[in-house]
Amino acid sequence: MVNVEQAQPKKGPSLVIQLAMLLVMTGAAVGMGWVSGGYLKQGETPAPVPAAPENAGTAGKSAEAGKSAAGPALVQLAPITTNLASPSDVWIRLEASLLYDGPQSPEITEQIHQDLLAYVRTLKLHQIEGASGYQHLKADLEERAMLRSGGHVKQVLVRTMLLE
Repeated sequence: MVNVEQAQPKKGPSLVIQLAMLLVMTGAAVGMGWVSGGYLKQGETPAPVPAAPENAGTAGKSAEAGKSAAGPALVQLAPITTNLASPSDVWIRLEASLLYDGPQSPEITEQIHQDLLAYVRTLKLHQIEGASGYQHLKADLEERAMLRSGGHVKQVLVRTMLLE
């Protein structure tokens, strides 16, 4: 004979307990997100707001005199035209510009140009396919330019990239 207790299906936790657990887990997720957001934002400092010209007075003039007149400098590189490492019958033409933090000598720009040319020659086509490939290429170019210039290059601007 079948026992009546065995014939009844086992029930899970009640609906109230399930809703309570859902609220607890949601609260924990929100709390962790808030804490991690605060941790990540901790290192950021707000940019100083420039004073209005009429409020600057003599303090603004003395601060401007202390600064050098040289600001960021944009230097256009000569076009880089070479074949890729694989497949070797694919050619690339890359036109780029360098954004320096201040004026730099032409020798540094030429060294960066030669370094970028040497790097582009080692690329394989599958490395630069798609949007993520382009982002990786740009990040690599910026890293090499920053290393070669001693940190004076702030950004490499890719103006044109053609593959044939």
